[in-house]
Amino acid sequence: MPALVLIGFLGGVITGISPCVLPVLPVVFLSGGAAGGAEKSAQAPTAPATQEARARARIERLKAARRARLRPYSIVAGLALSFSLITLLGTLVLSALPLPQDIIRWAGLVVLVLLGIAMLLPRVEELLERPFARIPQLRVTGEHGGFILGLALGAVYVPCAGPVLAAITVAGATGKIGAHTVALTLAFGVGTAIPLLFFALAGRRIAERVRAFRDRQRKVRAIAGVMVIALAVALTFNVTDALQRAIPDYTSALNTTLDKAGASLLDSGQSESLQACAQEPSTTLQNCGKEPAIGGIQQWFDTPGDAAPTAASLKGKVVLVDFWAYSCINCQRAITHVEAWYKNYAADGLVVIGVHTPEYAFEHVASNVEAGASRLHITYPVALDNDYTTWNAFGNDSWPAEYLVDSTGVIRHVSIGEGDYADTESMIRQLLTAAHPSVQLPAATDVPDTTPENAGQTPETYLGSERADTYAGSSNGGYASGTDTFTYPVSLPTSEFGLTGTWTVADQSITSGANAGIELNFDADDVYLDVGGTGTVTATVDGKTSVYQVSGAPDIYTVVSAASPRSGTVTLSLSPGLSAYSFTFG
Repeated sequence: MPALVLIGFLGGVITGISPCVLPVLPVVFLSGGAAGGAEKSAQAPTAPATQEARARARIERLKAARRARLRPYSIVAGLALSFSLITLLGTLVLSALPLPQDIIRWAGLVVLVLLGIAMLLPRVEELLERPFARIPQLRVTGEHGGFILGLALGAVYVPCAGPVLAAITVAGATGKIGAHTVALTLAFGVGTAIPLLFFALAGRRIAERVRAFRDRQRKVRAIAGVMVIALAVALTFNVTDALQRAIPDYTSALNTTLDKAGASLLDSGQSESLQACAQEPSTTLQNCGKEPAIGGIQQWFDTPGDAAPTAASLKGKVVLVDFWAYSCINCQRAITHVEAWYKNYAADGLVVIGVHTPEYAFEHVASNVEAGASRLHITYPVALDNDYTTWNAFGNDSWPAEYLVDSTGVIRHVSIGEGDYADTESMIRQLLTAAHPSVQLPAATDVPDTTPENAGQTPETYLGSERADTYAGSSNGGYASGTDTFTYPVSLPTSEFGLTGTWTVADQSITSGANAGIELNFDADDVYLDVGGTGTVTATVDGKTSVYQVSGAPDIYTVVSAASPRSGTVTLSLSPGLSAYSFTFG
C-alpha cells in the first residue's frame, strides 16, 4: 500500500504539471489573486462609528479576511475532489442511470458560466445567494464559492491520461473499486492538487504585494469572472484541445519512467509471474503461472452446439488464448498466423480460443462478431467476453495478445501486440512435443509477417468525439457530439484529419450527411477505414480515385495500399448515412 500511494502521488504531481492543465491555470491564478485583493481590502480601516458598530465591522472584516485566505485552498480542494470522484465513479454511476454520459461535464460548464457572471455582476451574485440565504454554510461566494468553483472545474478538467489515471479510470469503469483503488485515487488527487495550489497561492501572494490588486479589487474580480466564462466557452467548443496538441508533452518521459516503475503495482489482475512474462517477452519458454479461468462468456461460436469447451476436451491439450476485436487491424494481421497454427496443429493437440473483448459499442453485438470472424476465415472457437470478465482475469490490456498454455495448465509464453510469430510457433511445437513425445509434427507454417516496421507510422486515429485527439479542422460548434457543418483546415499536420460537409458526431463514430468528406494526412504503407452502413466511400490519393461499396455492420476497408511506407494525403467522400469509427494503418 505505501508504494501504491507513492506511485499515485507522483502520478498526480506529473499530471498537475502536464500541458493538459494549462487551460485551467489562468482561472486558478486569477481566482487566488482576487482572493488576495479581497483580503487586503477587508483589512482596511473603517470610518469611526459607535463602539458596537465598530465591533461588528471588525468581526465582518475578520470573517472576510478568513474567507479570502482560504479561497485558494478551497478552489484546489474542490477541483481535486470532484475530478478524482468523477474519474473513479463517474462511468459506473452514469451507466446505472438513464442519463447521457456527458451530463456531468455539461453541468460543470453551466456552473462555471454562472459563477463567472456572478464575479462580473454583483446583482447576479445576490440572486445566486438568495436560495441559500437561510443556509449560510452553502453560500456561493467567498470561501464556499471557491470550493464550488473548484467542484465545477473538476467536472470539466480532463488532464493527460498517464498510467496512474488510466488505472483509476479502468477500475471505475469496470466496478473494481477497493481499498487499493481508493488509496491510489486519493494519493493521485493530493499529488495533482500541489502544483495547482502553488499557482493559486502565487496569485494570492502577488495580489497581496501589488497595490493595483488591492486598489482595483473589483476589476480583478471581474477579470477573473471573464476568464472563468472564457474557459467554459473554450471547453464547450474544444478550443483547449488545439492548445494541448500544439504544446509538446514535456511530461511524457516522466510518465514512461513512472509506468515502468509502477507497472506491477498498477496492474489490476495479473499475477507477478504473468506480469513479468508480459512486460519482458522471451524467445524461450517461461513459467508464467497457472492459466486463469475463461469465464463470464456471453456466447460461443465454432464449438459443438455453440457450447463452452469442457474440461475433458481441454485435458492434456496445448491451448493458445488469443484476445482480439474484429475491427482491430492489428488483430486481423495476427489472426492470419493464429488461424494457420490452428489448422496446422489442431490434429496434434493444439486448441485455440479466440476471446473477443470489444473495443467499440458495435463490437458487443454477437451477429457483428460472428460476421467479422467469418470474414477473417476463423475456424477455431470464439468466446464473446462483452463484460471483460476473462480480460480482467488475465489482467490483459492490449489487442492482440496471445497466452500460450501447456498441457498441464501453466502459461509458458505471453505475446503482446503483433510480430515475433516464428518464436511463438517454435514454442507451440516444443509444448506439443513435450505433451506427446511420439508426435510427428508437420512442417512449420509459412505465413508472411506483415507487421509494420515504420517507426513513424501514423497511430490509430479515432473519429468519435470521445477519443478524437488528432482532429485539426474547424466547424461552427467545435468537435463535440451533435450535428454540425465542418470545413477542411487550410493546412493539415501529419497524422491528423479534417472534415468537410455535414456530420453527426457521436462518442465513438461520425455519421455522414450532405457533402461529407474526410481528409487525412498519413504516414504508412496502407490506410484502413472502419466504416459501416450502406453506401459508397470514394477515396482520392495522388490524383487517383477509387470507389468502395459499403454494406452491413462496421468493417475495415482498405482505402490506401502501397508497397512501402510513404507520406501522403487521402481525401474521402462518404455518401449520406455511413458511420465511420477510425483509421488504422499497416
